[in-house]
Amino acid sequence: MTEGTRTIPGPESPVNEKLLFLRENMVHLTNQLSMPIIEVALVISKYIRIVLDSLQKAAIDEGERLPEILLKPIPNDSESNTEMVSGIGSFPLENLIDRVDQDRIDILDTLVRTILNESQLEFVSALSEFRDWEFEIRNQLSEVTSPGGLFSPLSLDDEF
Repeated sequence: MTEGTRTIPGPESPVNEKLLFLRENMVHLTNQLSMPIIEVALVISKYIRIVLDSLQKAAIDEGERLPEILLKPIPNDSESNTEMVSGIGSFPLENLIDRVDQDRIDILDTLVRTILNESQLEFVSALSEFRDWEFEIRNQLSEVTSPGGLFSPLSLDDEF
């Protein structure tokens, strides 16, 4: 099988294969489209919310509780950075949202949704993956000092 014809892993595929396929395709697409941090953040936060809500509902139905590690973002050292808040906090949110490219967001959203649905990726694993993305996004957002910085392309290390 050539790399160009690689297909979405099926439901019977190992979880690691599904996660690798999801990450590779998300990284490739965000790099190819030079997606701004804010656009990737919007998609990732949407899927964290959807997956977390579903997991919490299932846990309640079963009389269980989700582990704290799933409920909260991965902590980072730059959370004490308040410069970002003062520089961007005064900029109207609706002005930022009006400037995003909805087509790029829809493409990434469709990619994620399709891979999750087709591979039937387990939600705990998916949430863990999205938390890794969230961590990377938050690290880059901590370095943003003006609203324009939100539209800088997301930069992912080769190790990511």
